[in-house]
Amino acid sequence: MHYLITGGAGFIGGHLVESLLSDGHEVTVIDNLSTGMKSNLEHLLDNPKLKFLVGDILDMPELETIVYNSDMVYHLAAAVGVELVVNDPVWTITTNVHGTERVLKAASRYKTPIIITSTSEVYGKSTKKRFAESDDLLIGPPTHSRWSYACSKLLDEFFFMSFHRANGLPGTVVRLFNTVGPRQTGRYGMVIPRFVGQALSGKPIQVYGTGDQTRCFCHVSDTVRALRKLACNKKAYGKVVNIGGTHSISINELAKQVIKRTGSKSKIVKIPYEKAYEKGFEDMLHRMPEVKQIKELIGWKAELPLEKIIDDVAEFQKKSK
Repeated sequence: MHYLITGGAGFIGGHLVESLLSDGHEVTVIDNLSTGMKSNLEHLLDNPKLKFLVGDILDMPELETIVYNSDMVYHLAAAVGVELVVNDPVWTITTNVHGTERVLKAASRYKTPIIITSTSEVYGKSTKKRFAESDDLLIGPPTHSRWSYACSKLLDEFFFMSFHRANGLPGTVVRLFNTVGPRQTGRYGMVIPRFVGQALSGKPIQVYGTGDQTRCFCHVSDTVRALRKLACNKKAYGKVVNIGGTHSISINELAKQVIKRTGSKSKIVKIPYEKAYEKGFEDMLHRMPEVKQIKELIGWKAELPLEKIIDDVAEFQKKSK
């Protein structure tokens, strides 16, 4: 098959490209390298089945032709990371909304199956123990830029559902929970790469807020496996599907685990949210996915443990120095 991956030079995109090429598929990548990095694809650039285009889906004139020539689209291009969202909310909304609109219009015209990557951020300030795809969503006010990301990705979901209902566009929305692994950078606030980097350098590990907030983490190879099994799965068309791990850990305990796994002597320090991000910053206390639906659809569950995630991130960072 011939796949189009927008944002294919990003962390998840690079691993997905690698997986598809290893099975002999053709892949076209579009990435403006605003947050993606060419180095994520460096080891693949000699593969004749990969076409790497540096460009922006917001204004790329040949986008529609590329979609027409593709059998399947993975739309991953988006602003990522809480720090980036807080620091550049205008770019976040423009990229996430208008970029997705262009991709959806082209896919809808040619009925090209598509997977839209959304985020667990859309669950907002819900206090449920597990977040299910059918839950109501509770997002904070527009005066806090942190919620602009959630709103923009939620609008992407509504955009897709509108095209699906009106034009029969085949495809699925996936809500990704914390996905981690080698080649992920901590420069936009991703917590495990940031903690590992601090631990390996002997710097204090900075825990934002109280550290009592809990998260679940999923190895990127597990996420890629889910994305591939959902591709062109007609039972998943028109659905929203969670992808994520279900082992919950507090950020305080995560910091301790990172210190233990890396053999670091780093100390843990607490940084108030308003110092780390902005005044009035709001965070979710807990975030765990309900994964019944994806198990029923494709028999998937996250398999690799947190220890493996930390070790893989640490090994990558050591080799990158």
